[in-house]
Amino acid sequence: TPAAERMTRGEPVATPLSPYEPPSDTGEAVGLGPSGLTLTIGFGPSLFDDRFGLAAMRPAVLQALPAFPGDDLDPSRSGGDLCVQACADDAQVAFHAIHNLARIGLGVVALRWIQTGFGRTSSTTSSQQNPRNLLGFKDGTDNLLADHPADFDRFVWVGAETDQPWMRGGSFLVARRIRTRLESWAATPLETQQDVIGRFKSSGAPLSGAKEHDRVDLSARGALGAPLIPLGAHIRTAAPSTNGGVRILRRGYSFADGVDPQTAELDAGLFFICFQRDPVRQFSAIQGNLAINDTLRNYIVHTSSAVFACPPGTRAAGTWGETLFRDE
Repeated sequence: TPAAERMTRGEPVATPLSPYEPPSDTGEAVGLGPSGLTLTIGFGPSLFDDRFGLAAMRPAVLQALPAFPGDDLDPSRSGGDLCVQACADDAQVAFHAIHNLARIGLGVVALRWIQTGFGRTSSTTSSQQNPRNLLGFKDGTDNLLADHPADFDRFVWVGAETDQPWMRGGSFLVARRIRTRLESWAATPLETQQDVIGRFKSSGAPLSGAKEHDRVDLSARGALGAPLIPLGAHIRTAAPSTNGGVRILRRGYSFADGVDPQTAELDAGLFFICFQRDPVRQFSAIQGNLAINDTLRNYIVHTSSAVFACPPGTRAAGTWGETLFRDE
């Protein structure tokens, strides 16, 4: 925790001890400043087994995600005991943080898998512009906004309903690596692309409106009586009204991991991250619907999956996970 705090201030993880010992900081972020670095830690379901005596502390909703229709998950980059999410304006600063935390934990923890992402994530305030994903569409237009803290209390932050008091004020992180068949998508006519998403590509407006933030009217119909937003459109199948009113906080990033040697196609897409107070009732319910009814499923495949319990933030002189690991 002290090392993480120093790095978020743009400082080395520790003061060098001696020129005759290995450096206390790997050094690749010297002179780059904090670059807006943030670090988030989470605990996976597997941490709460018999190895550490934590079985009784596992929240009931912290359980491995089910296999959804169409998943092609790689077990070697799914799950894990711990997660660390590093976000920064400079990718080298984010790498430096992960590199040093892994180095500090040498002999106690080992890296299981890592995923890098790029681009700005979905807007979380009304003053921001929404970014575009690799499909070329604006991403996260109907995301939860920090301007409305009551929505965060309702959908993101764990409250008194939890069976584990140490999670109050925290949130559950779900990560899904979603590979996009970009070559197939690029060969799809514009009108079809817009029908798949349910929005106009240029403006981001719903097919039932004229501007990006116009209300999504799922009941709107065209001159011939057909729904303006098709039944399988992504914004319809992901809409709260289609999923029992539940919502999640999106924090996804694009990724590009080279070329698939078997197909010579890009291995690229969306590293989807979201936060919610109940991953079973929220993410799993929504994804279960999308996996069956979303037309976008014809262009994507989920290749990794993980869920983690992120404890509340640290207090002054506190440590990560202090609500879980403190002496009772």
